[in-house]
Amino acid sequence: MDALLIAGLLIVLFAVMTVVRSVRIVPQARARNVERLGRYHSTLKPGLNFVIPYIDRVYPMIDLREQVVSFRPQPVITEDNLVVEIDTVLYFQVTDPRAAAYEIANYIQAVEQLTVTTLRNVVGSLDLEMTLTSRDTINSQLRGVLDEATGKWGIRVNRVEIKAIDPPKSIKEAMEKQMRAERDKRAAILNAEGQRQSQILTAEGDKQSAILRAEGDRSAAILKAQGQSQAIDEVFQAVHRNDPDPKLLAYQYLQVLPELAKGQGNTFWVIPSEVTSALQGVSKAFTESLPPSAATREAPAISEATARETAQAEQAAAEAVAEAADVDAGPRQLGPAAAPSDALADLNKHHHPSTS
Repeated sequence: MDALLIAGLLIVLFAVMTVVRSVRIVPQARARNVERLGRYHSTLKPGLNFVIPYIDRVYPMIDLREQVVSFRPQPVITEDNLVVEIDTVLYFQVTDPRAAAYEIANYIQAVEQLTVTTLRNVVGSLDLEMTLTSRDTINSQLRGVLDEATGKWGIRVNRVEIKAIDPPKSIKEAMEKQMRAERDKRAAILNAEGQRQSQILTAEGDKQSAILRAEGDRSAAILKAQGQSQAIDEVFQAVHRNDPDPKLLAYQYLQVLPELAKGQGNTFWVIPSEVTSALQGVSKAFTESLPPSAATREAPAISEATARETAQAEQAAAEAVAEAADVDAGPRQLGPAAAPSDALADLNKHHHPSTS
């Protein structure tokens, strides 16, 4: 009984294992190759699949999604004999599981080596500067070569990207110095341009300011000249309307003479010869009898204020006559101790006959 029980259990276990080995579940975007008696038979699709146990051999799953592989940096020599380290990233997808399994032993390693060799061929025809600035060109050339070579392997290369290009340390230092020099140059140029613009704007401002000041001065001078012209014209018209006689002009001329000696440093001054004529006219005006006017007829008596004003006028005329006499004798220094001349005595004699 024990032997029969053990045999039954073994049969049940074998049946269960057979059923389990005959059923294969493949996830989405996966594939599995099946060999029957050592020969490729089929490729299991995503979902539930049945195989013949102990006859069919099912291989590991193959991922049909797009995969990303980053290769380690590879040394590449440029056209100008500089060694640079280039790090690449590859984007590919398995399109044929049978070809990926039977056409190439290890498609990942094959793609890596093909990328390195193609990269060396492409970069070997470029110098360092073009290598650093032509990444798009290098990527397109790598993709074209890899896509053509991996097509028979059941692999499609979607993109190839250069992740990093590392030149030697000495080249980096030289590039940094060059970039620093370029930045300093641009900074100096911008500074010079700024100073140039500033000087131009300052000169333009000075020019406009000078023009405006000149226009203001011109307008002021024109207005001042017009004002002076109008003033002179008004004075001229007023003089001609009132018709002054030479006696009034001589009296005004004598009134200006004391203004010449008002300065603090004026200790010596010269009286022109025309003063004598003016003094004679004034003296004649005081000595000649004037025709009686209406005011004289109404007020025959001279008031005390009028007499005082007349005395002051006589004194001013006497001093002017004395100064004119000194001028006739020659220029001299005037002072408070100067003696009156004979002309003053004559003027007083004619004006006050009772004192003679």
